[in-house]
Amino acid sequence: MLFVRRGSLVHRIYGQQLFIFALSCVVVMAHGQLFLWKVTLNASPFSLMGVAFAIFLGFRINASYDRYWEARKQWGCVLVESRNLTRQALTLVTAGSPVRPFVLGLMAFSCTMRNQLRGQKATIGTDDLLPDDVCRQLISARSAPTLVLLWLGRQLQGWREARRLDPMLAQKMESSLDALSLALGCCERIANTPLPFAYSVVLHRSVYLYCALLPFGLVDSIGLMTPLVVSFVSYTFFALEALSDEIEDPFGLADNDLALDAIVASVHASLLEMLGEVPPPVPQPDANFLLT
Repeated sequence: MLFVRRGSLVHRIYGQQLFIFALSCVVVMAHGQLFLWKVTLNASPFSLMGVAFAIFLGFRINASYDRYWEARKQWGCVLVESRNLTRQALTLVTAGSPVRPFVLGLMAFSCTMRNQLRGQKATIGTDDLLPDDVCRQLISARSAPTLVLLWLGRQLQGWREARRLDPMLAQKMESSLDALSLALGCCERIANTPLPFAYSVVLHRSVYLYCALLPFGLVDSIGLMTPLVVSFVSYTFFALEALSDEIEDPFGLADNDLALDAIVASVHASLLEMLGEVPPPVPQPDANFLLT
């Protein structure tokens, strides 16, 4: 764990770390003097401010993690409801009805939902899952997952009108489609509503000012150890700030974001097994136990 780089945020904060380390070395060589003025600071005010910053960072981390965990719960709902709809289609629809296209449509929904949340092309991963006319509509759609849900609803409508599905059972399946739409809406709310910008600015400025002044408060008491101690303290503050910023929008491709590709692959594998088909291999994490 000491030498893991990916996911540790080192690549995001190494520039700040080098600057603080160099500043600390300069302060030690100058014996705490700024030009010809001795900066009369000690560790006491930094102890008080450090506690306040820790609490402030804690609130920021909690706010970001709440968004991360809420997004993960909604994707768990997508997995569960997709399985429910597949089971219901296989057991409640009249035998001999073409159920496989409906199940493939559920797989396509998870793909288009991932693509929309990441701002990617809507049709990525939907090859051979939807009819050609639906795929053409997705190319120019502002909300591709919504169109997929509409197509799935029309499949239920067709089964109901053909008397292949009891109207009461169709209503039950519509409730599961509603749950998928709710999960999509909740994830869109998270993606489109960032934390207040002023909150991040205040925290960012305060942390940088604290770390820049810290060498002046420690140089008289710990001397040559000042750069090491200041670097350790600044790493904690910079890393926590960077982490909260990274997981604030958990749908991206950053190291600590949700593994949406793996979740979508899990949805596909589950539904293909329910159809009696062989699913593709399960995605494996890399050497740092991370999935995309």
